[in-house]
Amino acid sequence: MQSFLTDLFKGQAYDEKNFFLIAGPCVVESEELLDTVASKVSSLCIKLGIPYIFKSSYRKANRTSASSFTGIGDTAALSLVQKTGQKFKVPTTSDIHAHDEAAPAAGFVDVLQIPAFLCRQTDLLIAAAETGKVVNVKKDSF
Repeated sequence: MQSFLTDLFKGQAYDEKNFFLIAGPCVVESEELLDTVASKVSSLCIKLGIPYIFKSSYRKANRTSASSFTGIGDTAALSLVQKTGQKFKVPTTSDIHAHDEAAPAAGFVDVLQIPAFLCRQTDLLIAAAETGKVVNVKKDSF
């Protein structure tokens, strides 16, 4: 587990007995928003010694209304998440919602996140694992 954490946190200080923080805006809306959030959260995490993974969904597929904002476009949003991680020297994650999203998203982020409402979709879990990326499965209470 030690090398996994070392690789993931790219030299950030961490204590494997402690937690790490996954945080960021719900969905990518703009580069300015990502920079604002990452700047504030990463500086706070550095101050407190908390390893940080920047998270923002490139597309929100779970909206209550079909007319709700879902994103700026997959490639554009994933590129901004990647750029934010590079700028602030933190690993990144984003939700994926279908098995065919796993490989493309894996080209941009360090961790693939499975939303809780999809945690039992076997084909999605297998596709995420096959990318070789770390997979964070949010577990729902069924």
